[in-house]
Amino acid sequence: MNLEDYHGVWVFIEEQEGTIAPVSLELLGAGRRLADKRGVELAGVIIGNQVKPLASTVFEYGADVAYVYDQTIFKDYRTESYMKALLHCCETYKPEIILFGATSTGKDLASAVATDLPTGLTADTTELDVEEDTGLLLASRPAFGGNIMATILCKKYRPQMATVRPKVMKALDIEPGRTGKLVEEKIDIKEEDIRTKVLDIVKATTKKVRIDEADIIVAGGKGLGSEEGFQLIHRLAETFGGAVGASRDVVEAGWIEHHHQVGQTGVTVTPKIYFAIGISGAIQHLVGMKNSSMIIAINKDPDAPIFETCHYGIVGDAFEIIPLFIEQFSHALEKEEVNHVGEV
Repeated sequence: MNLEDYHGVWVFIEEQEGTIAPVSLELLGAGRRLADKRGVELAGVIIGNQVKPLASTVFEYGADVAYVYDQTIFKDYRTESYMKALLHCCETYKPEIILFGATSTGKDLASAVATDLPTGLTADTTELDVEEDTGLLLASRPAFGGNIMATILCKKYRPQMATVRPKVMKALDIEPGRTGKLVEEKIDIKEEDIRTKVLDIVKATTKKVRIDEADIIVAGGKGLGSEEGFQLIHRLAETFGGAVGASRDVVEAGWIEHHHQVGQTGVTVTPKIYFAIGISGAIQHLVGMKNSSMIIAINKDPDAPIFETCHYGIVGDAFEIIPLFIEQFSHALEKEEVNHVGEV
């Protein structure tokens, strides 16, 4: 393999029902930074049915090129059909880096493509960088249960590939009217060539809280002592309509369900305000919330690692501090409601 034949940074653009997944826009932002550092083009690869119009959005979010496979056979995601399209694109244009969202679709497609090429794949990456002179992708992720950060390299094969968790990277501000090079591709593939068929798509409904969409999250850790003590987190969250988050230790202890877990083995969140209460601040947890706009930490241990990451830190007993928060927030909200009534 001649590594000099490979150029450019690609992002697989995941879409559903004509809408681009937010993680793909986030990766275009990360990809733009890598491409600029290398002095190469950033491309988005769009596979689907009636997806050509999405190229304009891809350009507006930073891409220079859009490779589009717009065929009826790609109407529904299937590993085999999408893999054939992406392999065709890789073999034709030879990218040096491909980024995928660490979604069920992204992880499935990336692993299939990496196996067939073959090349390396770094899963659930949380940090990305590239060596300017060599083009070597530096893909970092927590390892050994989140106790250390490991940077994984793929020195001998191309393209270098990584899946990246949603909410970890930030999308660029949209640049309306920005254009790029549209490359339309097709592959000769028939329905009878695909071993799997999509018979029906059932959209499940759930009442589970979506903490990854919340503007305010109140997260608690083992420092609250017990499941009963953890109820204080629920009370504070209810005061201003925030979502409840938790550390891995709390979930493993059975105090709350797994879909509330924030961190490497849970959900990555980027709320406007994140309360970390009784949470020490292990790497495993930090990677899931460090990009929050404001982090407020409460912990009895003045040396807790969380204080190195938070914007505001309070050293003290949560059972004394949280009731004061609840009282003050409740009073402020009641006063605001009264003012609104007066205005009406």
